[in-house]
Amino acid sequence: MEHTTYDGLDDFLGRGKAALAKGPVALIFVEDLVEVDTTIRHHQSLGFREIVLFAPDALELPRDLERPEVHRVRYDALADGALTAALNRVIAAAPGVWFYYCFNAEYLFYPFCETRTVGEMLAFHTDERRHAMLTYVIDLYAGNLRAFPSAVSLETALLDKSGYYALARPDAANHNYPKERQLDFFGGLRWRFEEHIPKGKRKIDRIALFRAKPGLTARPDHTFDDEEYNTYACPWHHNLTAAICSFRTAKALKANPGSTFDIRDFKWHNSTAFEWSSQQLLDLGLMEPGQWF
Repeated sequence: MEHTTYDGLDDFLGRGKAALAKGPVALIFVEDLVEVDTTIRHHQSLGFREIVLFAPDALELPRDLERPEVHRVRYDALADGALTAALNRVIAAAPGVWFYYCFNAEYLFYPFCETRTVGEMLAFHTDERRHAMLTYVIDLYAGNLRAFPSAVSLETALLDKSGYYALARPDAANHNYPKERQLDFFGGLRWRFEEHIPKGKRKIDRIALFRAKPGLTARPDHTFDDEEYNTYACPWHHNLTAAICSFRTAKALKANPGSTFDIRDFKWHNSTAFEWSSQQLLDLGLMEPGQWF
């Protein structure tokens, strides 16, 4: 049985709403045609029940990915506000369901993901009375930009092993005092090449795993209007966090005429080979197992 293609979000929420009946559901926003198939396969391997692909017509899926659990929605992910608009429509349509969202050429890792499904992880997180999870977007980049001018190479991927930091998140509604259990996180290519990144796009934190509920609203800065969703931990102990290993920034820096000629190499003294393992990310302190062992 092949996958179903929907003519836009309205059509999907009308005919395909059954895909949102039970989570976890992965929402993948396709901005270009790079590594779409590996993105889908990676998240299938983690145990997502359904995958909703917001994709342009130009995308051609391999035959083995034309499956009933892959739902293709005709969508322009590059349009202004496209991500937030889609998230909020899906949230309103499926209260109580766990969702995850990412872009193509991004890969979710969480503690022990090689042996435990995303459903098991979210069940534990729910038992801890948590309804959202902080993820850090960790930049990946090719080790040789001459060989891989798009900066994408799964086989030679590098990441920064240090250079990450956090700042207090000011609360504009409370005289800019720091928000409780919220921080703005920085690092990776967005930090090292910040002159090419708009100020509002430099953070690497994203609330990419969340449980929909009535009235919840996603905001353009990858946070939600319920402030508890934006916290990195509950008040009484540390909680699980996850990482999204992403070629997205590297791709953009090499595709953008304003930055591509200024960047001859992404490598620096803190680059290290990405091992495609959760243990490496745990060892580097790029995600937190909390009480889950």
